[in-house]
Amino acid sequence: MVMMTGSLAVVGTVVWLTPQQGGRVSGPPEPDYDYDYTATAYLPPRTPEDGQAGIALRRFAPGAWRTPAEGILVPGKANRAQQVIPGCIVVITEGVRPVGLLTVEEISALAPDGTPVAVPQPVAAVPLVVDAPPPTEPPYRHSTAAARWTSQHASDDTTSQPAGV
Repeated sequence: MVMMTGSLAVVGTVVWLTPQQGGRVSGPPEPDYDYDYTATAYLPPRTPEDGQAGIALRRFAPGAWRTPAEGILVPGKANRAQQVIPGCIVVITEGVRPVGLLTVEEISALAPDGTPVAVPQPVAAVPLVVDAPPPTEPPYRHSTAAARWTSQHASDDTTSQPAGV
């Protein structure tokens, strides 16, 4: 998990919205090998008004409605504290109109000079296995407990009583 306090390099899958969904009338943008596609973006639950960031995308397939892409996400000055984790959705906008959705798969933080910064990876929990000694008594069972509650004195009392009493 990374708090967006500086620029982030992201890798993910972008899905461009169709014109019927309110996306670009001209369809998916055509990548230019000299320039990156640049737009504005935000991370829900924020909105374009309170969480706008800049995004630059590259290495996406021309004319594809769904394609892998790489990009750089740059927060606005007042919107730096946003959580970016693999699996989050970045809404790509042109102005305030959503035109695409980027699902983040990998992230890496960038220093102010653009060099990658190591992001600490969470350590997976390993289950603790302890060798338990073998039980000395058999496991507790209901039938075993019922047999223990039966008193031999009660059976002796019933046999010691005369039959006519």
